[in-house]
Amino acid sequence: MLQFITKGDNKTLVVEQVKEALAGGCQWIELRMEGASDEDIRQAISEIKPMCQEADAFLIISGRVDLCKELELGGVHLRKSDMLPSKARLELGAGPVIGVDANTVEDITSVRSLDIDYISLSPFRKENDDNALGIEGVKKLAEEMDRLEMETPRVAAGNILTDDVDAIMNTGVNGIAVSKAIADSRNIVDETRKFIKLLEPYDKSGE
Repeated sequence: MLQFITKGDNKTLVVEQVKEALAGGCQWIELRMEGASDEDIRQAISEIKPMCQEADAFLIISGRVDLCKELELGGVHLRKSDMLPSKARLELGAGPVIGVDANTVEDITSVRSLDIDYISLSPFRKENDDNALGIEGVKKLAEEMDRLEMETPRVAAGNILTDDVDAIMNTGVNGIAVSKAIADSRNIVDETRKFIKLLEPYDKSGE
């Protein structure tokens, strides 16, 4: 499973990113528009949501529980600085998807009993950041989830490149989230297709 996270706060650019990622076959879009006004986000979603519906793709938003509810999106991804997942669930009800970040074993255990739908093991890679997980870090967190018998899907995220896919998928994750490598590529459609092709051997949805 490939999740594409938009990059940048220019609404026209973001809309184009989503359009091309969908054309490349991506079925999961996370809208991230840091620093953008609520009105710019609403405008972007007014264009992106119909595109996702037409492509039968899932659309969530980063951080904004209020806009997720208002605009009837598929869900929200919460980083540690965002609303608590338990409060978000109360706000959104049972339907929408809620994803959270985890960087340590303590993060994993702290969300073990919460009503969440996936965990993002991140960042996989980040410049000048001691908290970057790398392959071993992602594997450790995935193994901890197995030890705790947590069946919550896990996704690796954070500056992942095509060369990383095989090693990451062999750590026990269910998918990857990609932003920069796709958004900054010369051809978003082609780069999206490359990631999806690399993930095909690990797709268990048809089993």
